[in-house]
Amino acid sequence: MHSARASELHVIMRILYATTTARHASLPGTSAAHKLVVAIRQKCTPEDVLNELKDLPNPRETSENDMVESTFNPLKIDVFVQTLLNLGSKSFSHTFAAISKFHLVFKALAETEEAQICILHNVFELWTDHQQMLVVIVDKLLKTQIVECSAVATWVFSKEMVGEFTKMYLWEILHLTIKKMNQHVTKLSKELSDAKDRLDRNAESSSSESEAEAGAEGAGGPAPRRRKKTTGDDADKPTEEQVERMEEKLEAAYVDQKRLFLIIFQRFIMILSEHLVKCDTDGRDYDTDWYRWTVGRLQQVFMLHHEQVQKYSSTLESLLFTSDIDPHILDVFHQFTALRS
Repeated sequence: MHSARASELHVIMRILYATTTARHASLPGTSAAHKLVVAIRQKCTPEDVLNELKDLPNPRETSENDMVESTFNPLKIDVFVQTLLNLGSKSFSHTFAAISKFHLVFKALAETEEAQICILHNVFELWTDHQQMLVVIVDKLLKTQIVECSAVATWVFSKEMVGEFTKMYLWEILHLTIKKMNQHVTKLSKELSDAKDRLDRNAESSSSESEAEAGAEGAGGPAPRRRKKTTGDDADKPTEEQVERMEEKLEAAYVDQKRLFLIIFQRFIMILSEHLVKCDTDGRDYDTDWYRWTVGRLQQVFMLHHEQVQKYSSTLESLLFTSDIDPHILDVFHQFTALRS
């Protein structure tokens, strides 16, 4: 690892590079990074970090677009993410500890999907030569809900990642993202099913007790003494309102899952269509190594996540895989639906 001074210099140089396109942004960015390095080493709080960042100018609010309110400040993200992760770069555990300690700052800076993509770009810039670290950090950002699955998918297909597109680690990230979303939906679905079962059992139990009491009274005998319930099921019995809220959460998760697949398949269609059109215009053979690789990755998404994709096949067919797209791309979708029919 670098010395403390070299490490700090590394951060500053990256921030200088990242902000050269914004007029005068390098100076405040560099100054803030220096202060942040010192503050973090002195065990500052997340609130202290936010205070250090609050006065940084927003390079997006230039004279050209100052009439448009900017939704996030990329300079704040550049300074914070690159400084923190560089200081925590000694090991995976150091990085995880840094992310956990300053989770509040990440959440404050990552309020929009655009801001989350900016965070991912900064992680890539810092760890571009360490693919395993990239995979691990993105996974951590997903687990801690700093970035959403849709942001990761959009980042994977972004222009900035074109040079990485055929590298396996990027597809490992995409598939772990899809898996994370699928697991979230499965978890919420199971929790809702269990809650409904407990609610139904309690309703049946109450109904049986009422019938027993009514029968005893009708026979002229004393009503049986109701035993005090001490079972675990009764102790954590959900209310109807709680079940309704769980249903709403699951429905929202289904919406997020569908949106994730729509983003992924739309991006596949866009890049493959651009390739096919360009080859046709230039009079070149479209069947290149890149084309076969990309089609293979598209088929892989269909096959590895077929159970989830199948739920949205009609939506995919009506919105994305329509008759007006290139037959080469459409054939991949038709092969999938034929296998599932």
